[in-house]
Amino acid sequence: VDLDTAKKELEEFIPHVRNISDSSIRKMAGRDLVRFKQFKKQGIAVKFGRFSQKENNQIRKNVEEFLLITGIDSAEKLLFTSRYPEDKETINRLKAEHLFCEKLSEGIPRPWRLIYYRARKMFDPNNYKGRYTKEEKEKLKKYHALHGNDWKKISEMMSRSNLSVAMKYSEIKSAINYGPWSKEETQKLMRAVEEVIRKRTEVEDVNSLSSSERSHRDLSIDREKLYQKLPWTEIEAKVGTRYWRQCKQKWTTILTNKMTKGQQLYRGTKGLQAKINLIKRLYEMKAEDANEVKWEELSNTIGDVPRAYVQAKFYKLKVSCVPFWQKKTFSEIIDYLFEEKLPELEEKL
Repeated sequence: VDLDTAKKELEEFIPHVRNISDSSIRKMAGRDLVRFKQFKKQGIAVKFGRFSQKENNQIRKNVEEFLLITGIDSAEKLLFTSRYPEDKETINRLKAEHLFCEKLSEGIPRPWRLIYYRARKMFDPNNYKGRYTKEEKEKLKKYHALHGNDWKKISEMMSRSNLSVAMKYSEIKSAINYGPWSKEETQKLMRAVEEVIRKRTEVEDVNSLSSSERSHRDLSIDREKLYQKLPWTEIEAKVGTRYWRQCKQKWTTILTNKMTKGQQLYRGTKGLQAKINLIKRLYEMKAEDANEVKWEELSNTIGDVPRAYVQAKFYKLKVSCVPFWQKKTFSEIIDYLFEEKLPELEEKL
């Protein structure tokens, strides 16, 4: 079908389709339109958001059946073909011959692209590989010296995810202090945050205020700007003795103390109630991935706190309560907390 017809037909199933790029619409017209129409005949609506356990099982079944049909060794070879250059041509031929797109999406009323990303996330052995060894850290330094910030290339050489190698390099690239923060370090951090916020505010004000107004103006900003989208690598460089994640965590602690006037919001019965509220709200959101969660909306489950504080508490909750959490999907973690941990917390409260 032509592009305009494709947009019109897809709009019935995907209301926001006109915001999608033309190339993506063409792919969706080929991969999804016929499937969507078949699901409609069966009275099944197209879904978005969190994948259900049933859908996850269907993806596993589809992948396993495709491997049996084609004789491809593993799900990793099937879904991360570029990691196996010597087999790439053969695998791509088998995928084309046996209609990989159709087989992977069989029985799942969602856009093919979302099913493919979900499958890659489920079957990527590089997602959770534990702590870096001393040898791996040395390799990472060596590869960075050769390839700079080409994290995609380095991640392939290290068999780790892009984000993992980038974040680990940030930790090991300089002499870092891991002990308690000194008064001097804390002041450096506060000055660094103030500098970047002032700089950002001045850029925003260029078009709205005259130079004399800008020079005499006190810094007054929306509270959200104190913790949203701050340039942490720049702040890390200004502090000098801490890596960016430590800076972010310390700044969150400072802000939380200011915003709550030093109250202990996560202790005793208040802490139990906060954990219960957090688990319930996360379960109700039905998010498939942590990136889909609107953490700002969850702040009031604990109190008047920054989003990073809520994220940190959720991280501690899953690490301490969910066995083998590294091997579970985000939705599986939430389901476990809701089904297993929540009753225990409610009884304790």
